[in-house]
Amino acid sequence: MNGFVDGQVDPAFRAVRDVFEASFADGQNAGAAVAVLVDGRPVVDLWGGLADTRSNRPWLPDTPVVTYSCTKALTATAALQVAHRQSLGWDDPVTGWWPEYGVAGKDSTTLADLLTHRAGLPAFDAPVSTAEAADHRATAARLAGQRPVWKPGTEHGYHAMTFGWLLDEFVYRHTGFTVGEYVHRTFGDQLWIGAPPEVAARAARVGAPPAAEQAWTDPAPIAAATVAEMAQAYRDPASLALRASTNPLGSYNNPEVLAGGWPATGLVTTARALARFYADLVAGEFLPADVLAEAVRERVRGRDTVLTLESAFGLGYMLPSENLILPAPARDTAFGHPGAGGAIGLGDNVNRVAIAFTPNLRRDWLSGDRRAYNLVDAVYSAL
Repeated sequence: MNGFVDGQVDPAFRAVRDVFEASFADGQNAGAAVAVLVDGRPVVDLWGGLADTRSNRPWLPDTPVVTYSCTKALTATAALQVAHRQSLGWDDPVTGWWPEYGVAGKDSTTLADLLTHRAGLPAFDAPVSTAEAADHRATAARLAGQRPVWKPGTEHGYHAMTFGWLLDEFVYRHTGFTVGEYVHRTFGDQLWIGAPPEVAARAARVGAPPAAEQAWTDPAPIAAATVAEMAQAYRDPASLALRASTNPLGSYNNPEVLAGGWPATGLVTTARALARFYADLVAGEFLPADVLAEAVRERVRGRDTVLTLESAFGLGYMLPSENLILPAPARDTAFGHPGAGGAIGLGDNVNRVAIAFTPNLRRDWLSGDRRAYNLVDAVYSAL
């Protein structure tokens, strides 16, 4: 076992610590943290292992790490808050605030389409460099000029990277702030979508195990044909799945990438801060209860045109599905977003729960894995 596990746990949630410790003992984690709040009260705050296996730098209570697509929930919340405060409708056309967007058959696109992955722009049609991706206005303009892959609103397919710049443009045009600036000012100063040098320097270094160990571990049956189709898609450079998830392409250990504030995948934070974000969200600090209830209402479910397996979304929040497998007690009430390789952030309006798990070892080639599932299962068993 590398490193250690430290922190605090309410006695009622001791099983969460047991699960977390076991994940280091069996080599599933290199370094990680998990935090849980119930009714806004911290009941789990644990960290352990190594932030950097090359230097044996330990994971500390304030070690941040990139959380990949967990970012999308914060970006969506920023857009929802702006829309609510400025009395803008989800179903209003994007061209009302972004006239340049209404070309190539995109004039009927709504804010709800952007939030539910129905915009038809899951991938850039030309390579985008790390430097270009840091220019959010130019990156959004690229998308505004593209022709959609499908008629907006008629299908849903995971906009792995483009989701961020589309909604960043909405936030910027209504507030003058990028999503990263807005999130940091409004939701928490330990939430960085655009990490400054000193934060990037102490962030955990992310990595992946050998290819032979990167196997499917999600704890639910998914048709073998679906898994095979996905595997093939990720081997095909022309597939939507690969194009959507690898352009722009850059190492998330690169300070330039972390500083670029990629608004779909660039959140650098701690488990403690991510769980607090969800605790404040379910407590009504960021959105009124009726607005949040509408935002987590299922809008789309079914075969994802990009991922090929089932996915489901409210207004920006991912809901339990084949792409977000949760234990039975959480499936009817939990919402949030996983990140590539295991990270997860969840909220639950009914049980008043907030959960975050932030590892630096990417285990699966899909969002979510057994580590997060086991932790969530232990939390719900303790409620």
